[in-house]
Amino acid sequence: MPTGPQIILTLKVLVVAVTLLLLASLVALVLKRPRLHGHINTAFFVLTMLTVVVFESLLQFGVEVSTTFDPAQRQALRTHLYFSVPSALLLPAMIVTGKTRRKRLHWALAVVFSLLWTGTVVTGLGLPH
Repeated sequence: MPTGPQIILTLKVLVVAVTLLLLASLVALVLKRPRLHGHINTAFFVLTMLTVVVFESLLQFGVEVSTTFDPAQRQALRTHLYFSVPSALLLPAMIVTGKTRRKRLHWALAVVFSLLWTGTVVTGLGLPH
């Protein structure tokens, strides 16, 4: 079973990887390739949700991620979760509005998601491992 620090480090690598996918999807938009944008976002969605499910499963099996954290590090994790949980909850709505071409709602959700994801990345990369 992986240790808490191993899980945190793996999550950091995965966040960077899917963030690169997210940036690639934005490049596809700039290049006026909406279908490519959608395909990349679908990959982003699947990989992010898979990460959430695996991480939650590890927690359910009793892997303690923050055992070695001091109070400041626990607060840093809590702050990270304030961004990452809402961004994960927005992802299904983003996929649905994108697939159904509800552009106005999709753009509004994209603004909120972008802010939350930026917070997820910034606070996540600062977590101890």
